[in-house]
Amino acid sequence: MPRFYCPDSLAIGMTLALPDQVAHHVQVIRMQLGNPITLFNGQGGEYTAVITQMEKKRVHAEVKTFSPREAELSYAVTLAQALPEASKMDWIIEKAMELGVAAIQPLSAQRCVVRLNSERAEKKQSHWQGIVQAAAEQSGRNRLAHLAPLTEFNSWIGQSDLHKRILLSPRGEQSLSDWARHHPAQALSLVIGPEGGFTETEENLACNQGALMLSMGPRVLRTETAGLSALAAINAIWGEM
Repeated sequence: MPRFYCPDSLAIGMTLALPDQVAHHVQVIRMQLGNPITLFNGQGGEYTAVITQMEKKRVHAEVKTFSPREAELSYAVTLAQALPEASKMDWIIEKAMELGVAAIQPLSAQRCVVRLNSERAEKKQSHWQGIVQAAAEQSGRNRLAHLAPLTEFNSWIGQSDLHKRILLSPRGEQSLSDWARHHPAQALSLVIGPEGGFTETEENLACNQGALMLSMGPRVLRTETAGLSALAAINAIWGEM
């Protein structure tokens, strides 16, 4: 059954006009009157609805049932990702959503090739939010990961209200998998550098702020591989896969 994100309030028995983007998608995949769809608004659970009216650019649906089903991890993982080149961030966000990440924190670090001014950062934020929504629809999640605004690494790492931060680096003397096997499932942030990694100064700053430096093993992973591999490894070790 096709699944769509609908940010409106939903309740059994109500009839609503679907958001323009959803209505367009329904038209593109040639759905018909009476066809069932699944709607979710990010507040938990999902609703089954039936298409009741179709116009050229408008589609209405009646909400029939509610299911409290969830597909979230039992622990919250934030992916703090330094901006990579080109469209790699799109792919990282999509796959991180599929793996259950609870929040995504884009970071600007010294070795980032991509530099965004405020206007471009705002456009990217909107684009990435669309990827979060589409990935939630595809992966069966009923909640959207929180997408934080782009932040300077030095500023973000100095915040005192963050939960456990794990910085992945070839300099780490202990592997992430070994650490995870000896610790219970818990909320944490995975901190991933850009192409070329974090500078030694940035890594030292992170450690001084309480971050734990771990490695992903003897091979050096690309920035678009490291965070996703770490997510998959943690989920496997902590019993979520």
